[in-house]
Amino acid sequence: MNDSEILARLSELGIELPPPTRPVAAYVPCVVAGGLAFVAGQVPMSAGAVLHPGHLGEGVTVEDAAAAARQAALQALSVLRDRLGGFDRLQQIVQVTVFVSATPDFVDHPSVANGASELFVQVLGRAGEHARAAVGMSSLPLGASVEVAVTASVSS
Repeated sequence: MNDSEILARLSELGIELPPPTRPVAAYVPCVVAGGLAFVAGQVPMSAGAVLHPGHLGEGVTVEDAAAAARQAALQALSVLRDRLGGFDRLQQIVQVTVFVSATPDFVDHPSVANGASELFVQVLGRAGEHARAAVGMSSLPLGASVEVAVTASVSS
């Protein structure tokens, strides 16, 4: 990948890359090992607050949660760029896990996760295509409706 091309693509899409998030507990935002970059779970933030907090099936809409997942994916890209010193070493988004805070009867987790998945493809093209899991949870950190964790392949 090319750092300036990805930044240009973000600009074309009218998307501003947020500053990389900082840990809220005892972990690091990204670890690179064995040709892979593991981005810690990203809780979607906007102006210092959790974006669309709450539970799906109980006040948070699928559309709002998908927008939150999109924001969390954008934050993951920012963390990757920060850890790698640019996007030049990024090769492929390999795996995306989207945790969805939902009531037991909620079943539309894939539609929520599409917010993250579609962002990666929009920005990175084929290199943004990935395997994915969308998992329902009873609660998430900071009361978030979604959390997104990413694994990417990177060059040395």
